Amino acid sequence: MRRREFTAGALAAIGLGGGLARAAGFSESDAAQGVRSALERGAIAAVGLLGKTDGFMGNPKVRIALPSGLAEAAKILKATGQQHRVDELTLAMNRAAEAAVPQARQMLVSTAKAISIDDAVKIVRGGDTSVTDYFAGKTRVPLAEQFLPIVTRATEKVALADKFNAVAGKAAKLGLLKGDDTNIQRYVTARALDGLYLMIGEEERKIRADPVGTGSAILKKVFGG
Repeated sequence: MRRREFTAGALAAIGLGGGLARAAGFSESDAAQGVRSALERGAIAAVGLLGKTDGFMGNPKVRIALPSGLAEAAKILKATGQQHRVDELTLAMNRAAEAAVPQARQMLVSTAKAISIDDAVKIVRGGDTSVTDYFAGKTRVPLAEQFLPIVTRATEKVALADKFNAVAGKAAKLGLLKGDDTNIQRYVTARALDGLYLMIGEEERKIRADPVGTGSAILKKVFGG
């Protein structure tokens, strides 16, 4: 199969922006390889940052707080001298997310390696959220299935979780909570995935901003000016 060579003019003509549009003389195979490498690096880095003690709890960007609809229940516990129980559940939720995230590594890496040339081009054209959108579209549902049992086991150790689920159930009937927020385990799973994709996006932006600094020849070739 003949490999098409992209020039700066040709790339600009089809609307590619950023570092890829400024590069000249690399093939579509190089472009796909570069995006695959960026995806894989971003995924591995994000999992490494989050899948450890305080990966979530110690990071304000991704720390998981109680669902806003349960704020009143938390206030009641605090007012009755039981703030420690709220703190215990909050810690358990974040520890559950930290335990679940490492399970995503293999799926994310496999997804990155399997990306097509068409998808690679879409990612380059898609801007700052393109990696997040791609990974979320491909992996969110199956990863949620992997995460949920791990999160459930972790939160089951905290007696307050069941009580909050009971409160959430009542709140849902009143229309105060919907979807994942009505169950602590599903809520934590969803927030863990949100945090994972957020950090993958941050890693991608670092790569785009300084491809030379990655030390990767293919990333420099594809994303470097």
